[in-house]
Amino acid sequence: MKTIDLNCDMGEGFGAYSAGNDEAILPYITSANIACGFHAGDAAAMRRTVRLALRHNVSIGAHPGLQDLHGFGRRSMAVTPDEVYELMVYQIGALWGFARAEGTFIRHVKPHGALYNMAAQNHRLAEAVAEAIYRIDPGMILFGLAGSELIAAGEKLGLATASEVFADRTYQSDGSLTPRTQADALITNVEEAARQVICMVKEGKVMSQQRCDVHIQADTVCIHGDGMHAPAFAATIAQALAQEGIRLQAVGRTFEQ
Repeated sequence: MKTIDLNCDMGEGFGAYSAGNDEAILPYITSANIACGFHAGDAAAMRRTVRLALRHNVSIGAHPGLQDLHGFGRRSMAVTPDEVYELMVYQIGALWGFARAEGTFIRHVKPHGALYNMAAQNHRLAEAVAEAIYRIDPGMILFGLAGSELIAAGEKLGLATASEVFADRTYQSDGSLTPRTQADALITNVEEAARQVICMVKEGKVMSQQRCDVHIQADTVCIHGDGMHAPAFAATIAQALAQEGIRLQAVGRTFEQ
């Protein structure tokens, strides 16, 4: 049976009681990317989200971003590879502490927002991301945009990687995501998103905005948890995959774990 990981960015509120959609989405996903305080989240949110993920048997991942709370980490910044390395180590270390305190561990790392997109295109930034992960724990899995410099950098170091595709984003003919500044960057119709996911997972391709098929590797599918109807969106995607005989399973886990 074909399997796929379904991941979602989480812990992006503040304080102990700002769960937002997180708890409603967790039953439908297999991996949680937890904000580490620089683009969103704080100590209380990290602790709460780690506990929620454990309760739902969802794999825990760090979601480090640029130091930009006001811009939610989605604005490009002029950062050096050394600075990216330090950003990664600092934030992964913070979440690692909360995971360890709850008797668990970080299974994967997925950079957030602008950092993710910058490292997807810039091999020096991608290498800094991969090196930080490798030096902390070479057993962690690097999530990166399918076909990107992030995946190449992780593989070069010997890290396990997961090629990520997006349920609710449109693509360009070079395999990159359509910038959020463009009106057609997001897919808001859940049926359309489900069709895109099924095509990427089963056929290994996605239709670009230029109306051409882009071949794509799909190891993990991202959905975003900050929309008004995000829980229903997650439920529909999970149901569509199940109807196609595709089992949800976190990257790096067996079905029994």
